[in-house]
Amino acid sequence: MGGLSSEVTLSRQPRVTLRSVEMNFEQALFAQTVAKEQILAGNTNEKAIASALRHRFDEKYGPWWQCIVGSSFGSFVTHRNNHFVYFYIDDFAVLLYKSA
Repeated sequence: MGGLSSEVTLSRQPRVTLRSVEMNFEQALFAQTVAKEQILAGNTNEKAIASALRHRFDEKYGPWWQCIVGSSFGSFVTHRNNHFVYFYIDDFAVLLYKSA
């Protein structure tokens, strides 16, 4: 008697490490979700990930979002109160904030 065969593919979820969060929970979670989607889609281009995050935030939360993604950078930025998140997704640092 032939049995049913099912193949299960387990994909590793990207690891997220929060460093600094000064925004509401929904926005911080959305930032992590968008970054995860990019990584899971095979996108490892830092500029493209930053662009995707910025555009999704501009669409959902209004303009003036800025995003930096990379493995090594320093920053000193001015941001609006409660509009800042800094986290790592795997080996990429993500800095997302709203200016102006």
